[in-house]
Amino acid sequence: MIQKQGCRRGALIVLEGMDRVGKTTQCKKLVEALCQCGHLAELLRFPERATEVGQLVDSYLAKRINLEDHTVHLLFSANRWEHVPLIKEKLNNGVTLVVDRYAFSGVAFTSAKENFSLEWCKQPDVGLPKPDLILFLQLSPMEASKRGDFGNERYENYSFQERVLHRFFQLMEDETLNWKVIDASKNIEDLHREIQSLSEDAIQEAQGETLTAWAALWEKDLKSVLLSSESYHHFRKQLKTYLFPR
Repeated sequence: MIQKQGCRRGALIVLEGMDRVGKTTQCKKLVEALCQCGHLAELLRFPERATEVGQLVDSYLAKRINLEDHTVHLLFSANRWEHVPLIKEKLNNGVTLVVDRYAFSGVAFTSAKENFSLEWCKQPDVGLPKPDLILFLQLSPMEASKRGDFGNERYENYSFQERVLHRFFQLMEDETLNWKVIDASKNIEDLHREIQSLSEDAIQEAQGETLTAWAALWEKDLKSVLLSSESYHHFRKQLKTYLFPR
């Protein structure tokens, strides 16, 4: 899509964190506040459960079906990739997207399982649009587990969330990404004000840029490690089974 003349691009702002830290609440408040300030802003959540792939992911998370772990990871990634055209179109038209979870959650949660390396888990998402800002809402697994509805979905248990947190910290070591860590134990309004301030800065910086060349997530990995053909064919076989059952 060709960028409209004079149009300033929107910012891609991602909120990350473990389960039940308040990401969804803060995403909604941020979009509302940005719109009230005159920005074009919309909310996007991953997994986006309305698509065919998203419905599979939803059934898995709700424990209605079981899926092989490699297949699950690639389904989450496929759910993000199927929204890339929309993401680019929105940003190209000056709309700031506030995203509730992105590739970082996918990598952190899968690599917290046994026998999954961080590098393997990153590969399916290499090349996604790179966020302008990643806000990590930090809360101890113990505190998160005390919040309402914790345990309703797969992965919501204390020991696993601890491993996920460790993986997030490893991802934050990447200095090519704009991570900001925020104390999620603050009250909702104080937390919102801090998030909005950081987001306004990111939007202002993004408005000075064009979309002639998209920054790619984990770009340094584009020419390095790729999914092995064995894993790729395994994924295709598994995906075909779940999408087109006999």
